[in-house]
Amino acid sequence: MSPAPFQRALQPALKKALGQHHLVDGRLCQPLLSFLRPAGGRVLEVGPGGGVLTEELLRAGARVWAWELDPEWAFALRPAPALGVVVGDAMTIPWDRLPAPTLATGNLPYAISTALIARILRHPGRVPRSAFLVQKEVGDRLVAGPGDPDYGALSVLVAARAEARLLGRVKAGSFRPPPKVDGAFVGLSARQPPLPPPELDAFERTVRLAFARRRKTLRNSLGAGWGKARAEQALQAAGIPERARAEELALADFLRLHGAWRTLAE
Repeated sequence: MSPAPFQRALQPALKKALGQHHLVDGRLCQPLLSFLRPAGGRVLEVGPGGGVLTEELLRAGARVWAWELDPEWAFALRPAPALGVVVGDAMTIPWDRLPAPTLATGNLPYAISTALIARILRHPGRVPRSAFLVQKEVGDRLVAGPGDPDYGALSVLVAARAEARLLGRVKAGSFRPPPKVDGAFVGLSARQPPLPPPELDAFERTVRLAFARRRKTLRNSLGAGWGKARAEQALQAAGIPERARAEELALADFLRLHGAWRTLAE
């Protein structure tokens, strides 16, 4: 068994301002490791913190590039042949320049989780699989389908770029210090999006507009941005009832609706 990459005698203080809640038992990471299958592969780990997940990745035979915002915790990671450490903000990672394939993982702070995942999914050729520990509510939104209470714009936009799977739950007591909510492991298998990159940005605006007024019908939600007459025309052309609501539509429905809108706008 390889030595832990973290010298526990040198533990820095945890910083609430950085949203630091570290796992205390690496055995909890097994669902994530089973999904990633990192043996012999390159893995970029966001926020290694205390090194619990880092150690499990190294034991599984991965080559780990650990990206840590806090210099004190980065320094506490013991050098290892298959471990590189970068001190920096995860929101500045150049995903478009990573060698392919690179897997991505990490215990993500709530403040950056959805934004970071959105950036990663823009590069399916570079990052074919990723798996993260996120707050339970974020995990529920990532994997939700039509009709689920947590289904929203994030669910649709993730589905356009990846297959999302809930891999397991993690109780709040499994972290130090315990957060106020439980966590969830979510696995993402990237796929080629159904639209070219420039059109995906326009598609995202359509989806967000549709969910902007969740209790309203699509006629009213879309009408706020497109005008009610144009919204009615697009819904009719897409074969979607005017009184339907965004949470009832699947990805394929949103793609038809967006296509109808673009045709009318030309």
